[in-house]
Amino acid sequence: MSGRLQDKVCVITGAASGIGAETARQFAAEGAIVMGVDLREGAEGALSLQVDVSDEEQVRSMYIRAREEFGRVDVLFNNAGINPGEDASVLETPSEVWQRVQDANLRSVFLCCKHGIPHLLDAGGGSVINAASFVAVMGAAVSQISYTAAKGGVLSLSRELGVEFARRGVRVNALCPGPVDTPLLRELFASDPERAARRLVHIPMGRFAHASEIARAALFLASEDSSYVTASTFLVDGGLSAAYLTPE
Repeated sequence: MSGRLQDKVCVITGAASGIGAETARQFAAEGAIVMGVDLREGAEGALSLQVDVSDEEQVRSMYIRAREEFGRVDVLFNNAGINPGEDASVLETPSEVWQRVQDANLRSVFLCCKHGIPHLLDAGGGSVINAASFVAVMGAAVSQISYTAAKGGVLSLSRELGVEFARRGVRVNALCPGPVDTPLLRELFASDPERAARRLVHIPMGRFAHASEIARAALFLASEDSSYVTASTFLVDGGLSAAYLTPE
């Protein structure tokens, strides 16, 4: 099918690279009008903005800009986040790193929902997709404690909002990817192959996801194909979260 998002106005954060950029391209191919947002220049979209999504006034202003430019907002993909190397075991992670990750990965989603959902309600409904992670439902001995805690928060927040707004036409789902072949993951392979290999061995499919595969999942959640899906933990993880032993 094509045109699944025809003329829908979609605001995508973290749209300069990786999953966000690929999602912006796929949404546009399906007829969406995309406003791409990133802390860096070069976000994909018909309109590209540089925004710090952990700053409340900047978040409020970006949705006002979308309304001014396009008249409405229909879809939020709250995808922006960070995963710094200093975020490790609870015994090692500096407090300032903990807070930086919480601000970028959880506070930002809260703010985008707080200031974005009213625009969806004005439009008569819409879809919110919050980027969580498979780590929100699993534990790992190779810890990224603040990242994991933040993604758990995104999962709970999304579930709560999905229930709260279900009868007002706004669907809210947590998209939970497994490890994705992005520049960030390739950097991990280069800097610490042993640590990266420990991650790969647990995936039944034997490979990391492609950004395009996660983007297609976001497209499903954004479109009317998922009209009866809300408050879900939408895992796209190659079977990782269901595995005890993986095939040899």
